[in-house]
Amino acid sequence: MPTSHRPSGAKRLQRPHDLAQDSPTDLISWDTTLVLTAGVDEAGRGPWVGPVVAAAVILDPHQEVRGLNDSKKLKPEVRARLSEEIRAKALCFAIGQASVEEIDQLNILQATLLAMRRAVDGLQPEPLQVLVDGNRLPTLRQRAYALVGGDTRVPSIQAASILAKVHRDAWCDALDQAYPGYGFAAHKGYGTAEHQDALVRLGVTPWHRLSFAPVAKRLALGANPHLIEGLQAHRLHPSLAPDHAPLQPALKVPPWP
Repeated sequence: MPTSHRPSGAKRLQRPHDLAQDSPTDLISWDTTLVLTAGVDEAGRGPWVGPVVAAAVILDPHQEVRGLNDSKKLKPEVRARLSEEIRAKALCFAIGQASVEEIDQLNILQATLLAMRRAVDGLQPEPLQVLVDGNRLPTLRQRAYALVGGDTRVPSIQAASILAKVHRDAWCDALDQAYPGYGFAAHKGYGTAEHQDALVRLGVTPWHRLSFAPVAKRLALGANPHLIEGLQAHRLHPSLAPDHAPLQPALKVPPWP
């Protein structure tokens, strides 16, 4: 990852109390040559298996990455190519995860926010403002804004969307090798008919999210040979506190002028 560097001309945002009379849109600097801005997005909220993954990216304004878009709108081969280009050209990037244990303990929303916070905390240099896709924000040191549809509007969020998706898809491909028969490489852990059928035939793996209803229902039927001894009784980490990633009120931000 790139070493710490702040582009020439970067400046800190005003303190919140200096901006109390401004609207949310006025608080955002869309000029990333002046303010280090990180885009954040996640992958893997809906699947029944595996961690939820978040990525944070600060793009280099002097090295354009062409073809950025919401990762879900890109073909796998295009996502893979863009992922490599983002990693090569971005000022910095970081990947954060929340484990299946954390998902089961905190719930998927809180675990997603935790993964986002870990991704932002991993950035060097540290961003001065953060733009998050969606309508919820993790607790961050920086001024942050939630943008519904941000992955269709903001290049740094699109880059984060691509990195998170490619990273998690690779994880699912590896899981498919470890647990053949479930189809993880094809459905990436989502609740497809193939995945449902595999749960019935093969049972629950240690990587399934036990708090998700279809998995819990299958778990209750017993006969899960892949689960390690004692996993069902000792799945959650007691050290995890529910306030690991509390919600911040999301500022509703319209498209920039």
